[in-house]
Amino acid sequence: MGVPGRIRRRTIRFKIFGLLLVPVASMMVLWVVIVAVTTNDSLQLRAYGTIWSTLRVPADELIVELQQERLAAARFLGEPRSRREMVEQRPHTDRAVATFRRLAQEQEAAGTVTPAMRKQLDDLLNRVSQLGVIRADIDAGLTSRIRAIEAYNAISDAAFRMHRSLALINDLPIYQQSLVVIDLAYSKELLTREQALAAGMLPSGQAIQAERRLFTQIVGNRRFLIDKSLAELDPELRAYHVNLITSPEYQRLRILEEAVIAGRTPSFTQWHPISDELARAFQQAQEQAGARLAERAVPIADDVLARAVLLAGVGLGVVVITILITLRLGSRLSDELAALRRAAQELAQVRLPNVMQKLRRGERVDVEVEAPPISTKGSTAEVKDVEEAFSAVQHTAIEAAVGQAELRAGVNQVFLNLARRSQALLHRQRIQLDGMQRRATDPGALDDLFRLDHLTTRMRRHAEGLIILSGAVPGRGWRKPIPMLDVVRGAAAEVEDYARVNVQPMSDHALIGAAVGDVIHLIAELIENATVYSPPHTSVTVRGEMVGNGFAVEVEDRGLGLPPEVLAEFNERLANPPEFDLADSDRLGLFVVGRLAARHNIRVTLRPSPYGGTTAIVLIPIDLVSMPEAPDSPDGLAPVTLIPVDNDANSGEEGDR
Repeated sequence: MGVPGRIRRRTIRFKIFGLLLVPVASMMVLWVVIVAVTTNDSLQLRAYGTIWSTLRVPADELIVELQQERLAAARFLGEPRSRREMVEQRPHTDRAVATFRRLAQEQEAAGTVTPAMRKQLDDLLNRVSQLGVIRADIDAGLTSRIRAIEAYNAISDAAFRMHRSLALINDLPIYQQSLVVIDLAYSKELLTREQALAAGMLPSGQAIQAERRLFTQIVGNRRFLIDKSLAELDPELRAYHVNLITSPEYQRLRILEEAVIAGRTPSFTQWHPISDELARAFQQAQEQAGARLAERAVPIADDVLARAVLLAGVGLGVVVITILITLRLGSRLSDELAALRRAAQELAQVRLPNVMQKLRRGERVDVEVEAPPISTKGSTAEVKDVEEAFSAVQHTAIEAAVGQAELRAGVNQVFLNLARRSQALLHRQRIQLDGMQRRATDPGALDDLFRLDHLTTRMRRHAEGLIILSGAVPGRGWRKPIPMLDVVRGAAAEVEDYARVNVQPMSDHALIGAAVGDVIHLIAELIENATVYSPPHTSVTVRGEMVGNGFAVEVEDRGLGLPPEVLAEFNERLANPPEFDLADSDRLGLFVVGRLAARHNIRVTLRPSPYGGTTAIVLIPIDLVSMPEAPDSPDGLAPVTLIPVDNDANSGEEGDR
């Protein structure tokens, strides 16, 4: 599981480039879209010619074959003797259908057919597949001429709808002219429908009336469509069709159409040659116009493609220049911020710690030398402002540190002076008490003098505590090693409630004289702490023995104990004594123990006692332990020098853990 509230760290360079990535990516996307659109237009124009040759031309061939089969079927239904012509035409239609179906499948597989084209293409193929049903009805005589003609008409209409979908192109002039050409082709389709209706038309009967009405509608639609389309064609494409409209054959066709509309039925030999010739001429003109439109699309496609390439090149150049400029600006800003970060890190990790180390060693510190102005040689206004702010913060921080060091040194000197004076007075007091004890004969008075002497001893320990807080070294010392049992007894003697202290027998190992005074003070602080924080009716047990890494002294009480988090905090303070804080005076004894332990590399550890209280373990290094020598005084505690040293541990009653 991750740490709650943990925030992923991102570099300034990452965030700057992430910020610049959005507009650059937007420009890239816009460039890709523009290039894709213009290129797609060019490809569509080029695909116009491909679709013309692969789908529209085969579709026109299919329409022509259907027109021929429709004519033969209409003639057969009017004159059954002409069946042979219809049967011979059907294979031609089937081949055209097969060719068109194959090419349509190839274009679909190539992906050149759009969804709109595919819909009309599928409709045409579905209607073509019904040819078998139409032919079966004709052969069986189950359909009339009009129904048969309309069945073929439905297939042709589907083909022309497909033509219109294939003509969809992004170039408006070509698209409009394509629709007009398709309309002219449809007028040719209407002409062939006239052929089919006129072929085999009987002179009279109810059916002939319906055929004449349909014929009249087709003629009117064809003439309207031709007039409308010729007016919309441009001059070049109109020229392919104008000669047909003004030809004598077309005029004769109009005369025959008027005759049919008037009720006269021309013979097949009169109608068919003229209409068939004009149908072929219209088909040729349509093919020429369509081919010309396909040719027009090629240079336009090339021009669009050239513009697309030019636009792509210019757009890519703009994008590249934009990227280079943004990268340069982002890199420059990132370098300035990175330099500012390095300067701030140097301030926090190098300069200030070095200043603090010098102050701890008591060296003088020049604020102007230690706090030079921060300069990253950046040109950004905000970065320069931050540099000035950091320089001001640096100067203020070092000034404050120097001030704090001077204040601490002054406080330490006050502690030292007070302790030295107290120690001198206590030394004189002990001399006077010693003389009074020698002259006293009353047991009660002697007992009071002994209590006063013990109180003086405790006051001397507190005066030594003040000396330790000031950073100086107490003056008590011994020339020769002192037995550990005597050291522990001496510590217990400096405690107010010494009667509750049970010092158990120990081995004959001794403590070197240079460490005796500090170890006595250290153990006395721990014993007094145990007596203060345990019930008055309980005892405090002190035991010691030699272990692998030195001599271990255990001070065990039977009090209420400490919570685990408090115990851990105290052990950390004992292992790594912090700077003395005047605001934390209620833990003065703990600070004194940590200082004394650090001075001699002694390890002090607090842990829960099996009896519910706390056990303090003092591990004295093996290089401070030796076998005892003959003591200088009967009580084994012969001081080498008894320099008045002060130590004030807040009267000892608080006895911190």
